[in-house]
Amino acid sequence: MTTPLEFSQVYTILNKIKEGDDSHQAELKLILSDFKEGAKAESFLHQLGQMFLYIGVQELYKFTSSENLKFIGQLTKEEWDELVKKNNSDLHIYLANSMINFLKDKQQLEEIASQWNVSKGEVEKHIMPMARYITEGIIDVLE
Repeated sequence: MTTPLEFSQVYTILNKIKEGDDSHQAELKLILSDFKEGAKAESFLHQLGQMFLYIGVQELYKFTSSENLKFIGQLTKEEWDELVKKNNSDLHIYLANSMINFLKDKQQLEEIASQWNVSKGEVEKHIMPMARYITEGIIDVLE
């Protein structure tokens, strides 16, 4: 039995930084660095979630052209609308597609399946739900 996927610690840190508590910046960078490769994951789902969280935060920065979460959290509806036009996509679609495309572009899918001794199909069937799950968490932090 695998451990339940739990990323609330990361979302809590993101929220604290968004609210202006910069003392968690180093902790966030360390966590995201670990999540980038998913090396400390306990299962393929956990690795997928970690990688998607890393990608999601990086793509949020790219979407907004800012790594300042406090600034991002203070964007108005009008500013978000401008970002949607600039990026030709809503944020949630942009983030989820970035996660999915990363796996395809970097051929991570095969590596994850091989590493955890599961079929490629088993990993594939969890990509979209995991991308949604992680995207929803990031969006919740911003609201």
